[in-house]
Amino acid sequence: MAKYALIVIDIQNDYFPGGRWALSGMEQAADNAAQLLSAARASGDLVVHIRHEFPTADAPFFAPGSSGAQIHPKVQNLASEPVVLKHHINAYCETELKSILDASGIEKVVICGAMSHMCVDAATRASSDLGYQCTVVHDACAARDLDFNGVHVPAAQAHAAFMAALQFGYATSVSTAEFLAS
Repeated sequence: MAKYALIVIDIQNDYFPGGRWALSGMEQAADNAAQLLSAARASGDLVVHIRHEFPTADAPFFAPGSSGAQIHPKVQNLASEPVVLKHHINAYCETELKSILDASGIEKVVICGAMSHMCVDAATRASSDLGYQCTVVHDACAARDLDFNGVHVPAAQAHAAFMAALQFGYATSVSTAEFLAS
């Protein structure tokens, strides 16, 4: 079996109820991500946490040094697990993520986190473009309502549209239960 890494993207305090940019279904997504994290740790698989901070304090969320920008306790990293700090939507952009994966001989990545329609999408597409075999655990991801050109898109529909697009050309998409049973 190819070596895989679990990439936990932006499960940070601001995305939870009471945070500056709460997402729909974030609590359940984080609970599922915690299950994936536990399984990866038990198997000795590489776990990489991605943490987003905007470069300036006037950010809408994830302001530098804020409690909202910290990793949520449900998926808190262990001291031995790398945390990649990013300032862009794509977790590979100007970070050491690819070097970390390549140094461990990673061929497959399993992706979970937030937001489905932004950072999860960007990381999955970039991972695929870089030659990694990708799996997205869809129920360990969360989204937010969107508005475009007068059309309101509920979070569940935004999430489903992005998961469908990723599954079509970039990744296998499975539930937490399906992944853990494999």
